[in-house]
Amino acid sequence: MPICALLRSLSRRALRGIGGVLIAGGLCGPAIAAPVCPPEPAALSAERLAAQARDRGLMWSLTRDGRTSYLYASLHVGKPAWAAPGPRLRAALERVDALALELDPLDREAWKMPPMPALPLDAATQRRLDAQAAAVCLPPQALASLHPLLQTSTYMLLRARTLGLDVRYGQEMLLSQWARDRGLPVLALETLQGQLDALLPADPAAAAKELQANLRQLERPKSLLRTLDQMVTVWDRGDLKRLDRYADWCDCVSDANDRATLQRINDSRNPHLADRVSELHQAGQTLLVAVGAMHMTGAQALPVLLRERGFEVTLMPRSPSR
Repeated sequence: MPICALLRSLSRRALRGIGGVLIAGGLCGPAIAAPVCPPEPAALSAERLAAQARDRGLMWSLTRDGRTSYLYASLHVGKPAWAAPGPRLRAALERVDALALELDPLDREAWKMPPMPALPLDAATQRRLDAQAAAVCLPPQALASLHPLLQTSTYMLLRARTLGLDVRYGQEMLLSQWARDRGLPVLALETLQGQLDALLPADPAAAAKELQANLRQLERPKSLLRTLDQMVTVWDRGDLKRLDRYADWCDCVSDANDRATLQRINDSRNPHLADRVSELHQAGQTLLVAVGAMHMTGAQALPVLLRERGFEVTLMPRSPSR
């Protein structure tokens, strides 16, 4: 699974820190205290948050049937300074009836892991997985209850902490809490089983090949972190053109197999996401829809599919920075 799988799907795991457990099922053991481990992110005061709140990412208005919903391109990791909504998000939260996410990271019931296909590992591959656990300050096989592909994407998540990024400050986590603070219902556009069906190849041989690709990425941490850093910068400034060229600069799409993986875990999910948004809006609700930024790219981009479903889709400007 290339790094884009992480950046679109980090909501699979709501992290309670290197020293704790993953909220979505308590799947991590205690961390190993090591001087190379990134420090816990420090929360900012309300005053500092208010001073730093600004618009980030991309946002569209979706108008149909005389009502307006909103589509927000989210990032699944973030920084403490992002823990207050910018003016554009804050206004949308005040106007809508509900928040719609791929999955609600604060809904424990939604994260009960269903049975997953087995993927037997040889001793050499297991040693490589254990090495990646050690690299992010976890004991060997701390994530053994997870499918190996989900283990590697979780290790990618934990690598992001080196850059000061944490899933607890990703937009889905923050939006879910902001919605609850306002009494808004939080709706799911997908199910965990549906996500797993897209993320995990049904063919064991294909899954094994993808696992090897993931491990190669993890074993090149400088390249991995460079891609993460670029992705955050591109998302933060709302650079849709560069985001749309992700495969050209991510250092993660090198052959037909990588391109097929990218299509499976991103484009193949978009028609269902668009249908679900259309159904919820048709039922009379106005929505703030937040979906991973990569779903806004390519021929199957969500804005394109929603336009095909009768919405007037308009890219919204940012509020001037203070």
